[in-house]
Amino acid sequence: MELPKEFLNKMQELLQDEYTDFLKSYDEPKNQGLRVNTLKVPIDEFLTINPYHLEKIPWVKEGYFYKEDDRPGKHPYHEAGLYYIQEPSAMAASELVDPKPGEKVLDLCAAPGGKTTHMAARMNQQGLLIANELYPARAKILSQNIERMGIKNAVVTNEAPGRLADRFPSFFDRILVDAPCSGEGMFRKDPEAREEWSVENVAVCAERQLDILKHAAQMLRHGGRLVYSTCTFSPEENEGVISAFLHQDDRFEIEDIHVYEGFSKGRKDWVSAGAENIDKTIRIWPHKVPGEGHYIAVLKKVGEEDALKWKYAETLKEQKQLKDFLEFAKETLYEIPKGNYVIFGDQLYIIPNEMLSLKNLKVIRPGWHLGTLKKNRFEPSHALALSLKGREVKNKWNLDKNSPDIIAYLKGESLKADGPKGWYLIQVDGFSIGWGKLANGMLKNHFPKGLRWMGNIQ
Repeated sequence: MELPKEFLNKMQELLQDEYTDFLKSYDEPKNQGLRVNTLKVPIDEFLTINPYHLEKIPWVKEGYFYKEDDRPGKHPYHEAGLYYIQEPSAMAASELVDPKPGEKVLDLCAAPGGKTTHMAARMNQQGLLIANELYPARAKILSQNIERMGIKNAVVTNEAPGRLADRFPSFFDRILVDAPCSGEGMFRKDPEAREEWSVENVAVCAERQLDILKHAAQMLRHGGRLVYSTCTFSPEENEGVISAFLHQDDRFEIEDIHVYEGFSKGRKDWVSAGAENIDKTIRIWPHKVPGEGHYIAVLKKVGEEDALKWKYAETLKEQKQLKDFLEFAKETLYEIPKGNYVIFGDQLYIIPNEMLSLKNLKVIRPGWHLGTLKKNRFEPSHALALSLKGREVKNKWNLDKNSPDIIAYLKGESLKADGPKGWYLIQVDGFSIGWGKLANGMLKNHFPKGLRWMGNIQ
């Protein structure tokens, strides 16, 4: 693997005696991980049904290493959202955010959604989780991953951090800033990161990271937790950014956190004017643990602040707009979903109770997507299917993970079936994977066209 020469010189100067071991790590295969989605399946149950060769990741209870030949991204369980494929070191950041059910949480730089979906599982569908992404195409991918994991309490926004800071002052209990960085920690798995690296880009990243962190600070409540993470080794983007931030904002202090075996401390000697207790921040090195490079700082907001009044999102007042949906729900579900309904265009959602006004906010997904209000009928969304359990629906059609029918379904084919007419929740081994509509002995396929499998998968 060819690495930038200036990068190698810099790492040799920083690591000194450890440099040889660090360099050797690039000759080793990358480590691959998946995280069990506990919104869909308990860990113990997943371990009894999983078809892979898994080994526990020590720093996250839901995380497991898998072997390269396992190919978990090409399995019906992946489409059912039973797990999220995620780089092992990256799981540590959400673990340290440690969100609780009922809290208000922000993932400020959220795409593609690994950390968002991890935090959502910990929140157990309770509270408000805002997942923000600046770039529209990446925000759509983020939204799709939230959908696949069956998350109901997440709002996806497509805003600059400064715009959000104006709307949500002192609002969130916990904020994750997984900052855009020079990506040095991803060189082993991402050739593009190697090609784009330069000393100048490191400086640009550090300036941008500090700006993002300042906006995040405005949105955190008194006593709240702010976690800053990067996937780079650069001290300028890590200890340097945190030190500069703490020197400028005395309302924050570095928190004491549990450090797992193999994790290293932040280095005060690598930056000028290093902040007090910067050694309480964390570095993850590929020559010390089976994962890529990461840096994490956990900050607590300790300053006092004024009480603020919030303007919450407006919701539907006229139930007649829900007529077609309510008819669908009575025919298909045992219980009608409760919550604050909103209509975006012709799309029906339930938004989290804690969500503030959506006015003049770029929103990709305002909450739990129920489906489309069409002329005199309602069509349920893929998101609704993936968030339901079999016990919640009147009709379901279960397929075995090894059956030809599940592959046919994922390719978009209709299935032969007998039963009452209407909407059916399609399942794989008892786990929801999409919708089908039964009529005249055929189960019409409603698996989204953009997600359908192509060619010979298995």
